[in-house]
Amino acid sequence: MNTRKIASQLIVSALCLGLSAWASAADKIKVGFVSTLSGPSAGIGSDIRDAFMLAVKLNGGKLGGLPAEVLIADDQFKPDVAKELFEKMVQKDRVDIMTGVVFSNIMLAALPATEDTGIFYLSPNAAPSPLAGKQCSANFFAVSWPNDAYHEAAGQYATNKGVKSAYLLAPNYQAGQDSLAGFKRFYKGKIVSEVYTKLGQLDYSAELAEIRAAKPEVLYVFLPGGPGVNFIKQFVAAGLAKDTKLLVPGFGADQDVIRGVGADMLGIFDTSHWGLDLPNAANKKFVAEFEKEYKRLPTLYAAQGYDTALMIDAAVRQSNGNLADKDQMRKNLKEAKFASVRGDFKFNTNHYPIQNYYLREVQKDAQGRLINKIVGQPIMTNHADAYVQDCPLK
Repeated sequence: MNTRKIASQLIVSALCLGLSAWASAADKIKVGFVSTLSGPSAGIGSDIRDAFMLAVKLNGGKLGGLPAEVLIADDQFKPDVAKELFEKMVQKDRVDIMTGVVFSNIMLAALPATEDTGIFYLSPNAAPSPLAGKQCSANFFAVSWPNDAYHEAAGQYATNKGVKSAYLLAPNYQAGQDSLAGFKRFYKGKIVSEVYTKLGQLDYSAELAEIRAAKPEVLYVFLPGGPGVNFIKQFVAAGLAKDTKLLVPGFGADQDVIRGVGADMLGIFDTSHWGLDLPNAANKKFVAEFEKEYKRLPTLYAAQGYDTALMIDAAVRQSNGNLADKDQMRKNLKEAKFASVRGDFKFNTNHYPIQNYYLREVQKDAQGRLINKIVGQPIMTNHADAYVQDCPLK
């Protein structure tokens, strides 16, 4: 067979393979987005939703080249409601991917609906420790950070600063328990007290009285959303800031909390995997476009929602729009070839990210606005979670 004929056959074969791949492409992608969009913690879900939809808008209404239909629903901060919504979207609406949930207890209640049907779930926030270890799943991807990670960074920071005593406070649910476990894992000083409050609690007068009596050097608090806003207001009003340094995870001092508390936030330190001032091109675009679209600065929740959409976009594009090939989609999701707002992004074998964690301080920017600014070098570099060795995925 001559060279020209061989070349012609190769071209025809390549064209046929390409046409076959695109013939399997879906005509659109349907995403189920269930989040907390009402109640005291509605701001968190709203930020994730707004950033996710911003990414879709900037992509011309598409994800991975396919027209995107995003079904949005409010879980009302109720696990049973989330479970029903997941089941409806998976079984009746026939979504391709699920995302959106804020809280670990809600996600753990609803997630079996995707596990039983092979639907991918990409978490823009909740990333509980059980799913990082023995219960890890081939179809679950944490696009945010392990529940323990911010708290591990805070514990490491307190150790680096030589803090002698710490008082720990968190709500009594999976993420709250993970948070204080993470802090203790890297903190080498004395734990004065470890207190768990009711989830969604807004009045902390009793706890503040106990803190006043204990006189810790540092108070470490994990209280997301509205409860965190209330706690900081009450902490400052009680005059405790004079004698006890408040240290919080990133979401405890982010823009949503700053908007709710105001000037009392100035000087508070927090730990995060992301900041408004990270200098990579993707983040600069995200911050500018989010503020332009919504007339407010984004939170880390928004950054995670945006990244989740970008990750879906990249995986679908790499799959040539073929959503039916689950193995290829899983591979593309795991490889995560997209420009993250946090900089370099990669998954560990348990589908939880390996990434940097920073210290941030609430300062004033050039316009006099209170914002978080990254201080110094990362507290932790390329940090992985503590549970990956228990995950059977390879």
